Amino acid sequence: MNIRLSHAQALGLMVLATLLWSIAGIVSRQITQAQGFEVTFWRSFFNALSLFIGLTLATCGKVWRVSRFRSATLWLSGLCWSVMFTAFMLALTKTTVANVLITLSLGPLLTALLHRLLGGQALSRQTWGAISLAAAGMAYMFVSQLQLDGGQHLKGMMVAVCVPLAGSVQWNLMKTRQQQAAQMNMLPAILIGAVLSCLFTAPMAMPFHATGTDLQWLLLLGVFQLAVPCSLAVWSSQVLKPHEVAMLALLEVLFGISWAWLGAGEAPAQAVLLGGGLVLAALAGNEYASWRQRNG
Repeated sequence: MNIRLSHAQALGLMVLATLLWSIAGIVSRQITQAQGFEVTFWRSFFNALSLFIGLTLATCGKVWRVSRFRSATLWLSGLCWSVMFTAFMLALTKTTVANVLITLSLGPLLTALLHRLLGGQALSRQTWGAISLAAAGMAYMFVSQLQLDGGQHLKGMMVAVCVPLAGSVQWNLMKTRQQQAAQMNMLPAILIGAVLSCLFTAPMAMPFHATGTDLQWLLLLGVFQLAVPCSLAVWSSQVLKPHEVAMLALLEVLFGISWAWLGAGEAPAQAVLLGGGLVLAALAGNEYASWRQRNG
């Protein structure tokens, strides 16, 4: 994708990516026989297959030149994607959609801190304020959920925390690629991540129990909940700063909880609604302040 996006276009594509990511919870609740590692395997398999076909057609096969795969950054990015793909679906099989998505809210804080530790530009007060507000909303929801379930879902949430940890590394890698003169197509990293996820989960996924209907839902997840939005996110990250990507990714929390509530009957507690409101306020306030600075 060599088309240069404007900041507004990048924001729009990132919001669309979060909307597509957010369907994971409600779709996974439609799967009846496949469980745990098998769900993760098939989702990653269909993700890899669709990316292989799509990238081959889009580049006439040029994307598979050996020289493109000699970059350590590309492989580290792929490893990050594989952790996110695997941990997210495993966590969804162990706890509620709300608990998983709440845990993902750690993303902006971890991304900003890692960016600063790597010597990145100091963040503005408004961004730190937005991160703090989002973190407060996340913490409030986290503690309330633990009280409600008596700590039974703690294991699932501990698995879920691997996602924002890997994501913080991922978005900072994207920033590194922005700053280098020779831009490299980072989309193959998503395919690498999907293949690594398949290889890791395959032994534990057998024997397979997925029905034909299950496979249709998993195909939907692999293509439209992974391949398409992850590609949009990588494209958007060429323009957006790491903390902007991480902050916008928080919209998945609000979208995903809403889908699970409306479509799967997983009604969020009052604490989730209040904490989610703080997250949304943080996002809106930060983007408005950034817009004022750019156009002031």
